[in-house]
Amino acid sequence: MAPVVVLVGPPGAGKSTVARALGQRLACDVIDTDTRIEASAGMSIADLFVTEGEPAFRAREVTEVARALDDGAGVVALGGGSILDASTRDRLHAHVVVWLQVDLADAAARVGLNTARPLLLGNVRQTLGRLMEERSPLYAEVATLTVVTTQRSPEDIASEIELALKAGS
Repeated sequence: MAPVVVLVGPPGAGKSTVARALGQRLACDVIDTDTRIEASAGMSIADLFVTEGEPAFRAREVTEVARALDDGAGVVALGGGSILDASTRDRLHAHVVVWLQVDLADAAARVGLNTARPLLLGNVRQTLGRLMEERSPLYAEVATLTVVTTQRSPEDIASEIELALKAGS
């Protein structure tokens, strides 16, 4: 059974939080691929980056995203860099994908100095801005719906997505 909806977006867009709120509204399961990667690896993503490196992490991510898209029956939240893989983007075209779009100020405030996000170590705002700029065309490529999350509550965002899903069915 395919996911009801897949959430994509940069770090700090609210993917995990909105997924939980949307799962409650839709009374369905929530799959967070980053959480699954950590569970299967037995360590945090930050530790994976240190011990195995980014390429190994990305390989795990491709596998876990494919599994979630094949097996998921609810809301699936992907890691911010999941869309970097062409095969993942190809898979996403068969699903309802919501790009959670956020401005840099809100994303930086939500992420803060979170050392659990290895790609954001150092100048968080500058690095996050660069990642958002580089990845935005890829999010746009896979998105069937774009929802702005800047200065909005997870419940408000989930409500907008739920209404859009009902209108599209």
